[in-house]
Amino acid sequence: MTPVELSRPSRKQRVRTLWISDVHLGTRDCQAEHLSQFLKGYQADKVYLVGDIIDGWKLRAGIYWPQAHTNVIRRLLTMSKRGTEVVYVTGNHDEFLRRYSKLLLGNIQLVDEAEHLTADGRRLLVIHGDQFDVITRYHRWLAFLGDRAYETTLVLNRWLNHWRARYGYGYWSLSAYLKHKVKGAVNFISDFEDAIAHECTRRGFHGVVCGHIHHAEIRKVGEVEYLNCGDWVESCTALIEHWDGSITLYRLAEAQQNARMAVSREPA
Repeated sequence: MTPVELSRPSRKQRVRTLWISDVHLGTRDCQAEHLSQFLKGYQADKVYLVGDIIDGWKLRAGIYWPQAHTNVIRRLLTMSKRGTEVVYVTGNHDEFLRRYSKLLLGNIQLVDEAEHLTADGRRLLVIHGDQFDVITRYHRWLAFLGDRAYETTLVLNRWLNHWRARYGYGYWSLSAYLKHKVKGAVNFISDFEDAIAHECTRRGFHGVVCGHIHHAEIRKVGEVEYLNCGDWVESCTALIEHWDGSITLYRLAEAQQNARMAVSREPA
């Protein structure tokens, strides 16, 4: 069984809400095939695309758009056609869409931020999060420089997982691992979380769903519930709201491991 087959849910699951962010369609490191398989496994009332879905920064430098990237768009359009409400929240890499905020096309809405009410009554701010990144807001040249260094790590990540797949191993993110180990990255993530949680408290929200820093997490920051979707470049993660209002974090690596364990337990 291939890693893609292992990540595929056995049947379509009904859920209330899905959140995905930082897909970066138009880049070579986008895990579009894995995302398409993930979306095929769920039937959701609402899907939030929490920014950086299309990478406008990269597309300005040159067009890279394989069929797998088109398949993600088609999957989302199919879900919308079948009744799923799709809310596209703009990010910094797709900031070119911000001039069209509040655009409504059938079941697809384009916004800069949104408010989500969970099944158990919690008010969540849904926002990409670049507004709370000091480097992105005030030192744009540093953001582009950091983007170059980040790309180098992703190239290593791509080759590492190419060989892991050839030898039957599941997906593993080198870049996500480094984020946990490099002190500067850990401090940056902590500052980002504190800043966005403070804004939620100021505006009276119970929590926030965001992306931007490619670091998936569900935790409490003070009294605020902090939920980050992660990305589909490094870690391949998403947030899922179930019918009781509970929210869980999907990780591709865990889904593949669970699938391998289930296969190994099957009788020969």
